[in-house]
Amino acid sequence: MTTNILFCGYSYHTKGYHSQYKAGYPSYLFRLQTEGICEVVVKGIKIKLQKGDLLLIKPGDHYELLVLDDQISGDYHIGCEGTWLDEWWNRSDKPPISHIDLDEKLLVLWRQIMMEKRRPDSNQNEELTEYLFRALCLTLERAVSETVPSYHYPYPVTRMMRYIEEHATTAFKVEDVAKHAGLSVSRSVHLFKSSVGKTIMEYTQEIRLAAALERMKYTTHTLEQIAEDCGFGTYPYFHRVFKKKYGVAPGMYRRME
Repeated sequence: MTTNILFCGYSYHTKGYHSQYKAGYPSYLFRLQTEGICEVVVKGIKIKLQKGDLLLIKPGDHYELLVLDDQISGDYHIGCEGTWLDEWWNRSDKPPISHIDLDEKLLVLWRQIMMEKRRPDSNQNEELTEYLFRALCLTLERAVSETVPSYHYPYPVTRMMRYIEEHATTAFKVEDVAKHAGLSVSRSVHLFKSSVGKTIMEYTQEIRLAAALERMKYTTHTLEQIAEDCGFGTYPYFHRVFKKKYGVAPGMYRRME
């Protein structure tokens, strides 16, 4: 392994709590606030953390954590070190504090690492833990990059794109996409088109067509089944959309592959 996970867990504080590393934190620390509030001091700056705030600390950073007596605070955390982690950290800027979505897929990765670390040493799968950890780092990196102004799309547009990508093969409405981004329908439609260069439904169709192509190439499912599984509903509609995009009918395209 090129990563050493020192600890990984979840904490829930209902009473006052204080820890400090004025001489510098001994490893990397990732801490995601999932409930309540707390205060941290990072590099001498005091910051209040709320739900969704991600703290990233590198070795040597001054770090203090404070939960007051009248506060409730819950967080996922992981302490780690290693050569792969050094390379990952140094390849892009890592702001000490970012506000990200509490995506369930991200939390599942965190919990899977926790469960692996709880196993007796003889039953731990170090290779699996390594890949889970790398997936966590890359997922956190994407989540952070999508919240900063320099990212290619405005943050609400990114939220809409991620919602569409996750739900494209099911039935959903534009209203659902707008609600996920915290916008009105009219605002979401205009912002998405002006940022991405295509409508919400055009982007949805691209995702659905990509999923359909994959199934056509690598499965023996009928075209009717593929149309239903990929969110088109009926085969005639799938046929019309596919032919407009690729110039041939789905059956002909499949035979050409």
